[in-house]
Amino acid sequence: MAIAIATGGDLRPVGVTATGRAENYRRAVPGIRTWNDAAVVELLREAADAVVDALAAHGDWGPSGRRPGQYASDLVADEAVAGVLDPAGVGVLSEESGRRRPEAEVTVVVDPLDGSTNASVGVPWYATSLCAVDAAGLRAALVVDLVSGRRFAAVRGGGATCDGEPLRPSVNETLGDSLVGLSGYPPQHLGWRQYRVLGAVALDLCAVASGTLDGYVDCSPSAHGAWDYLGGMLICAEAGATVVDAHQRDLVVLDHDARRTPVAAGSPALLDELLAARRRIVER
Repeated sequence: MAIAIATGGDLRPVGVTATGRAENYRRAVPGIRTWNDAAVVELLREAADAVVDALAAHGDWGPSGRRPGQYASDLVADEAVAGVLDPAGVGVLSEESGRRRPEAEVTVVVDPLDGSTNASVGVPWYATSLCAVDAAGLRAALVVDLVSGRRFAAVRGGGATCDGEPLRPSVNETLGDSLVGLSGYPPQHLGWRQYRVLGAVALDLCAVASGTLDGYVDCSPSAHGAWDYLGGMLICAEAGATVVDAHQRDLVVLDHDARRTPVAAGSPALLDELLAARRRIVER
């Protein structure tokens, strides 16, 4: 996969200004008690737009000083998301600020800035990931590539798109012929043709959904929270790809402390090969 490295030190998202809509994001959605698909999709869009605007006006991409691995940009993005989701009254599970309103009909699982380390050093692979979850499971998802502006979206039973165009995964069935995305690095070669370690799970899974990557393997021991993968998981599912946990655990969890090991592929045969390869990794 070829991606251009950003130049000039400007890590702000492209194509959207930081003016004009902040008050709209802070209003409650009037009269909505039962969330239909259109209302959920609109809420996710407004939350993502709020992050784009907030980061466009943001200048500090360094550490937050609050905990290791957290950046000031994570907190700015989280505040922008909260300014939309909290007035709407939905539940929230955020990497940065935890779980709120667990009794709500719809909970939005959000990574406000997935790949914030990439963003902090100028690697152009980071995103906002939002996934609405209800009693039946994953409802709607939106993953916004904050560099290119691409928007990956899915609604349960409605297919998956990138900027309105349908997504189709790879049909490659053989690991030895595959380009595989990794998180972490295994102690031995797993049999791929080539691999990429890109650093933002939500976008990595969207790359599987689009056929850019044939598959994806998390090589770390239970390192990822639901906010990392649920948006990409629904987008994969609606595109025709599959995402599972390497250890056969349920991936749809709303526990801030839960961690999982996602594996994804465009075809069932490749998924089987990737899972077999992942099982060969001895975790320490």
